Amino acid sequence: MTQRRKISRKHHDTPGTASVAKAQRKPFSPGDVVKALGPGLITGASDDDPSGIGTYSQAGAQLGYGIGWTMLLTFPLMAAIQEISARVGRVTGHGISGNVCRHYPGWLLVIVVALLFIANTINIAADLAAMADATKLLIGGPAIIYVVLFGVTSVAAQIFMDYKRYVAVLKWLTLSLFAYVAALAFAKVSWSEALAGVLVPRLTWSADYFTTIVAIFGTTISPYLFFWQASQEAEEQRVDVTKRPLIRKHFGARQEFSRIRADTVVGMAFSNLIALSIIFTAAATLHAAGKTDIQTSAQAAEALRPIAGPFAEVIFALGIVGTGLLAIPVLAGATAYAVGEAGRWSVGLARKPKEAIVFYSVLALSGAIGIALNFTSIDPISALYWSAVVNGVLAVPVMVLLMLMARHKNVMGRFVIGGWLYWLGWLSTGAMALSVITMGAGLML
Repeated sequence: MTQRRKISRKHHDTPGTASVAKAQRKPFSPGDVVKALGPGLITGASDDDPSGIGTYSQAGAQLGYGIGWTMLLTFPLMAAIQEISARVGRVTGHGISGNVCRHYPGWLLVIVVALLFIANTINIAADLAAMADATKLLIGGPAIIYVVLFGVTSVAAQIFMDYKRYVAVLKWLTLSLFAYVAALAFAKVSWSEALAGVLVPRLTWSADYFTTIVAIFGTTISPYLFFWQASQEAEEQRVDVTKRPLIRKHFGARQEFSRIRADTVVGMAFSNLIALSIIFTAAATLHAAGKTDIQTSAQAAEALRPIAGPFAEVIFALGIVGTGLLAIPVLAGATAYAVGEAGRWSVGLARKPKEAIVFYSVLALSGAIGIALNFTSIDPISALYWSAVVNGVLAVPVMVLLMLMARHKNVMGRFVIGGWLYWLGWLSTGAMALSVITMGAGLML
């Protein structure tokens, strides 16, 4: 009898039963949070790309500390929609395009992917131009050479570097954003005014004010971020042989969702804190000096020199280059994932080029067109503006699709999303739709 009990106890303690269940119930510790940082952190950091830096600099220069409240508002909205994107990728094993092609009409998929390709490619061109201008400020020389150098380097790294090493590089590049925290040291920030600007919204009923708000929303909540994070969650499952889509392997779902939330919240908080640092720096220097005509991130860096000194200019310019090296791979990668998954071709940065020819071809094409646009007479500021317009218009239907997927049992199985996360996702969608409507009304006036 005693022997039977021993055997029974041994049986129940084998992996896959009680002992594993107990391990699954282990609290998510701070150490686990650090290990979990990945797709969410990279996505959040890439949101502060050179074009985004230009938007935040312009907002701070024109409106001062009073625009800081937008960062507090957008944080929960972007965190919710990014977590939903990540969950879709983790549960299904497919990115957004992969799910749209399986559950929705083909014509809808074509429109979404085509608009994403256009918006991301123009954004790549604008980011390359900003990086080149920043490098020219630092060391001189012809900007167009830097455009080619940065563009080719970014694309080549994605194609030829080992996936795990490449992801590690992207994580390290997120540290470049701390340049904007350092830049605060050279700005005489009025912290009482800055805090009031974050906590107390001050609305100005003017076209310029609402245009700036729309630009901030379009910068912080961008479609390429949804596609990238969902596809990266799916990619992690292809790399890790112990993982399977949760819709097929339910075990460990709660811990995976905890990891995704920690990763996403940290990534989005990091993104918004950096954006707030840029706004504060511009408000304390450019706005205070009456210099409100900033249109690009490179112009912001140059304008800082006579106000905050040469070190502030150098730090700001270095940040532009670092964030561009992080953002361009995400923009090109998101495009390649979207097109590849739409055609049900092999996708993934973990695959060799010969194993995913279409995927890497799209990635290279997007980067090449982004480089080529800088050789044309297209005004980069105008291109950036229209990129924001396309991104804003595209974000709304993509977010609606995402929210429908989140409740679609054929997509999510037993892991359909509900509760406060679901409603916060719809609130984010509604806020984005309102910003696009406001932008459209402004264009017609």
